[in-house]
Amino acid sequence: MLCACEKNVAADEETKVLHTQLGDATYYANSFHGELTASGRIFDNRKAVAAHRWLPFGTVARVTNLENGRAMNVVIVDRGPYGKNHREGAIIDVSRAAAAKLRMIRDGQVRIRLEVLSW
Repeated sequence: MLCACEKNVAADEETKVLHTQLGDATYYANSFHGELTASGRIFDNRKAVAAHRWLPFGTVARVTNLENGRAMNVVIVDRGPYGKNHREGAIIDVSRAAAAKLRMIRDGQVRIRLEVLSW
């Protein structure tokens, strides 16, 4: 049986992909929960949100974990990743909820495909 995130992704596969990137994903530390993001929204680690260095705020992107095939949609609400994660190839930071659905919590950083579905 598919989880809700997999059902949404299956339906989204018919959606036109506007831009694609390959790279790594990392996820936000719990300490960022409740903090103000660059977009002005309060960061909620329980929601499917993410940070990207240049995608416009509000962009909807499908993130696929290339190690296990799990995918889900996230909304860009912040800027990042920066520092060590960015230097090591991370192109997106996802919330802890998104990381859990992508099954990347244990690994911390995984290879992903990012597909923009909506600007």
